[in-house]
Amino acid sequence: MLQSVRGRYDRCISFALILVSTLALGISCAFAQDTAYLEELQGRAREQRLHEDPYWRILMHYKGGWRGYTSLVDDPAFFLAPDGKTNPEAELHATLKAFFDDPPEGKPPAVCRFAARYEWLKERLHIDPSRIAQADCASFEAFMQQMQPESVSLVFPMAHLNGPASMFGHTLLTIETANKSKLLAYAVTYSAFANETFGPFFAVKGLTGLYPGYFSIMPYYAKLQEYSDIDHRDIWEYPLNLTKPEIRRMMLHIRELDHIASDYYFFDENCSYALYFLLEAARPGVHLIDDTHGWLIPLDSVRAIDREGFITGVAYRPSRTTKIKFLAAGLSGSNQDVAIGLARGTASESVQADLAAPSAEKIRTVDLAVEYLQYLYTKGLMPQATYQERYIRTLKLRSQLGTFADDFTKQIPPPVQPDKGHLSNRSAFGVGIKGDDAYLEARIRPVYHGLMDNDDGYVKGAQLIFTDLALRWYPEDHKGSLQSLDIIDIVSLAPRDKFFHPVSWKISTGLKRITGEDEKAHLVYQINPGGGMTFSTTHSGLVYAMMETGLNVSGALEHNYALGAGGSAGVLANPLPRWKVHLYGRDIYYGLGDSFNAFEAGVQQNYTITTNQSVGFDIARRKTRGFYETEAKLSWNLFF
Repeated sequence: MLQSVRGRYDRCISFALILVSTLALGISCAFAQDTAYLEELQGRAREQRLHEDPYWRILMHYKGGWRGYTSLVDDPAFFLAPDGKTNPEAELHATLKAFFDDPPEGKPPAVCRFAARYEWLKERLHIDPSRIAQADCASFEAFMQQMQPESVSLVFPMAHLNGPASMFGHTLLTIETANKSKLLAYAVTYSAFANETFGPFFAVKGLTGLYPGYFSIMPYYAKLQEYSDIDHRDIWEYPLNLTKPEIRRMMLHIRELDHIASDYYFFDENCSYALYFLLEAARPGVHLIDDTHGWLIPLDSVRAIDREGFITGVAYRPSRTTKIKFLAAGLSGSNQDVAIGLARGTASESVQADLAAPSAEKIRTVDLAVEYLQYLYTKGLMPQATYQERYIRTLKLRSQLGTFADDFTKQIPPPVQPDKGHLSNRSAFGVGIKGDDAYLEARIRPVYHGLMDNDDGYVKGAQLIFTDLALRWYPEDHKGSLQSLDIIDIVSLAPRDKFFHPVSWKISTGLKRITGEDEKAHLVYQINPGGGMTFSTTHSGLVYAMMETGLNVSGALEHNYALGAGGSAGVLANPLPRWKVHLYGRDIYYGLGDSFNAFEAGVQQNYTITTNQSVGFDIARRKTRGFYETEAKLSWNLFF
């Protein structure tokens, strides 16, 4: 009996050993088979030199340089090879290997985490899905099925000088779904992650890449509220002709970039440049990234995307500020006051009762009150409870007026498209006379719009200039000189009215020439900030006045610096559609360091010949340290 039991026990042990050995052999064979297949795929990739394929460089955001290729993505989580940021081939082979590896705990498999890479490599290498651990990404397919993307649009919110991150405008994409509602579309945007509120710090960090940039996806209506209501920015929407397979490729790449950081630079690696990678991932073979050199302004990216044949149309979405100004322009001053009273809760019951009799003017008055009430709330000028009570009361009043007229805001005439305005770079060639000396002048300005430039497609009363360089040649003396270098020159002449009370401001800094004690023009470093108020004239001109300070620093000054204060005033008008005139005066008294007074008055004129050509004529009279001089200049401006 004991022998029988022992025999059965030995047979069980032997069977177990055989089973374990068989399983181990099977696992070993399967591992060997997987390793062999991985090596086969890596061999095919080497033969095809896939790491040099332009599409691989797009997916990995590689940019070539004298030291080879480097990815613009700075997040280590984006790479699978230790040197993947600078080694395209190592990253490709590491990606293939990851398709065979078990994912880290809590992480999705590589075919899902790097779905764009997987689909491209699967197509190029004819990968057999049955021979890798997981051959598809169920979560992505479920997302696509739920979202059902149908079309894509490029969106350009206009520039807003009072927001440091918005000075040049912005670009983003919207993905419209099967429900066809624009407001329910998804907005895809790349932006700097910053909580800085002090403008100069924000600018310095943005220029030096000290902010991380991230892609984000959010409902488009939330973006519209941010840009249109809070930032006063009109929005332009450009439908793109992407096909469904192209949209899918774009969505795959967006998925790979989710929660991935890259250093954000305002002038080159910015919102518009990041979108180029999405568009090139969607449609291989277009040339957006390679045609970008030095810097990229969002408005220029709209033009570049149009040149590549993506854009099929345009739609204008006015901001709430634009709507309010349009509605107010069609009303008398007294009815404007009524609308303000309704929004602020100061309108009497008799006024409200008088509005009950329907008429087009009364409908427009109440519509204006509704828009202005929402504006006050979004600006944080009214608590939520107060807003809700007034909003409901005003809507009830509006409902009593019926549908006597169409929505007035739909009658807002769209301005000139921003991409149809003058180009961003400007060169200028001029002749002039200063005192008794004639001169030739050449200027170059890479960025971007001046007060005297044609406003079509730009914000009226706004100037944004960087690195405007002026060189002069005096033929009689056979001498050339650097006349000026405007590093930054920003002016915001935002007009005030009953509804809005913005502060106008300016800031300029750079190298300028001023007259010294020896009556010669010396180059000084100058900083000139100022602030004040602007009002509109009857014929859409602007009248402004500002308090200013000035600081000059130079070894040519007796005390090496001069600090002063004063003011300026002017009128900016368009007597004719193509003719712009600016009359101005400015007086600064420098009382610290070198002590002297600097006064200047003049007239600037600009006549637009074509969209990208104009002629300017300036004349100015100056008094510095008691020395007078008159200067006149005629110039030809070419935008390119």
